[in-house]
Amino acid sequence: MSHSTTSELRTRTFVDGTWHEGSPALIGPKSHAMWLGSTVFDGARWFEGMAPDLDRHCERVNASAETLGLKATVPAREIESLVHQGLEGFDGKTAVYIRPMYWAEEGGYMGVPALPESTRFCLCLYETPMIEPAGFSLTVSPFRRPTPETMPTLAKAGCLYPNNARAILEARSRGFGNALVLDMLGNVAETGSSNIFFVKDGVVFTPIPNGCFLNGITRQRIIDLLRKAGREVVEKTLTVEDFMEADEIFSTGNHSKVVPVNGIEGRPLQPGPVYREAREAYWAFAKSGR
Repeated sequence: MSHSTTSELRTRTFVDGTWHEGSPALIGPKSHAMWLGSTVFDGARWFEGMAPDLDRHCERVNASAETLGLKATVPAREIESLVHQGLEGFDGKTAVYIRPMYWAEEGGYMGVPALPESTRFCLCLYETPMIEPAGFSLTVSPFRRPTPETMPTLAKAGCLYPNNARAILEARSRGFGNALVLDMLGNVAETGSSNIFFVKDGVVFTPIPNGCFLNGITRQRIIDLLRKAGREVVEKTLTVEDFMEADEIFSTGNHSKVVPVNGIEGRPLQPGPVYREAREAYWAFAKSGR
């Protein structure tokens, strides 16, 4: 891992056919994205010389754009090619976050959709080290995930993230590291920043996707890897009580990949053998280049 300071970390941005150093100004006060939130993005990672599932992340940002009523103007394969082109400008010592984005410049007045033909594309690559898997603690959030009828939950849309952020901020105000967020029916959906798993008697459980949270790419990959290794993985409706009785809990997400949970509502937990199995399996998959 690089020990560069924040000021030394590099950013490269591709927009309108040109690479720029740093973070160029792109959105003005009359932009539809600025005041009505028509933004979607995705996140992939380059680390240790590999960018696992990059193709799926590029495909998902285009699907998110279409879900939000934007126009996906850059084919997924072309986005993937641009990523590799942009990565050549980094020294390879520090992990890089890969963020393709779409937004609308024009649209109607309050509540009226964006004009798809005004969609713009941007690709931002920036150095951000992989964090050590030290784990985090969880508390149940008083805030809930919206339903597909109330928000565009099947898109990785910027407008969804203030709700995640307030859940995390509220949890941290009470001394916890992250929030366990429930759906509108009171069942566990995810954490404020990742998908969630627990283990009981050697069996892995994770909330079944019900439309209120993203079925994460890293989540899907871990389920597949564990099942191929012979581990039973059950996707079902789960309650807070299920998690409180777990032998171990871990989370998955693009930023940190696989991370243990070291406590829930004041009950201490240790990184367990299934968490280690999942993390090792993911790194082996990533290095294989499959």
